Amino acid sequence: MKKFNEEDISRMIEMAWEDRTSLDAIKRTYGIDESELKLIMKKHLSISAYKLWRKRMKNSHLRHESLRPKGITRAYCSTQYKLKN
Repeated sequence: MKKFNEEDISRMIEMAWEDRTSLDAIKRTYGIDESELKLIMKKHLSISAYKLWRKRMKNSHLRHESLRPKGITRAYCSTQYKLKN
């Protein structure tokens, strides 16, 4: 697995908790797939927070861009300031 600094890990966790941010957007930004994201979340969250996140992920059908309605084409608010260049 790639090495990430604390700022990147913090942003990945934040993106993973966001309802609008797809797993595909996280993959494009950081080059990690869903299984790698799960490992990062498990390592950096408490057990209860990780379980809550997994439960939330299972109930969200918008986490994969291919499952989203055709009108949703972005992963974040246009005014969001935490974009990685």
